[in-house]
Amino acid sequence: MKPIYLTFLLASFLSCAQESKIIKEEYPPRHIGDIEFDPKLDNPDFKLCYPKYVFQYFNNSGGIEYNGEKIAIDKTFEKKYNSEIVKKESGLIRIRFVVNCEGKTDRFRILGSDENYQEKEFDKSITDQLLTITKSLDGWNVKYYNDSVIDYYQYLIFKIKDGKILKILP
Repeated sequence: MKPIYLTFLLASFLSCAQESKIIKEEYPPRHIGDIEFDPKLDNPDFKLCYPKYVFQYFNNSGGIEYNGEKIAIDKTFEKKYNSEIVKKESGLIRIRFVVNCEGKTDRFRILGSDENYQEKEFDKSITDQLLTITKSLDGWNVKYYNDSVIDYYQYLIFKIKDGKILKILP
């Protein structure tokens, strides 16, 4: 009985090991939500110091790290965003991007949702303005992790009501 049990146990382990190898070969070791370079959208001159290790914005618990802090971002959008020329839509628009180890930004991606959090594509009169202003923000601080500079993801979420910005998160 023992040899049959041991044979069955060994076969189980081998099949699990084989399945694990197949999964590893099919899927690259990337993180969910990574923003891959897209030649149609991204600046080819934008360089990451550590392309395989782009940290999430919260990894060092420093919060939003912008020169003048979030109030400076709010003031920039208040000054530059023109709600008079946009379609009167409502919902949330998230712009996510990468800040490299030099404090430069690229790989901007937009995701919109309606007030019920269902995916929605907003009129370009809104998204183009938000994207242009976000790209113009040039006060992103360099972040450190264990005394080394890092590349990191950052995002801004705009709460829009009838084309007007009610709030910018985080």
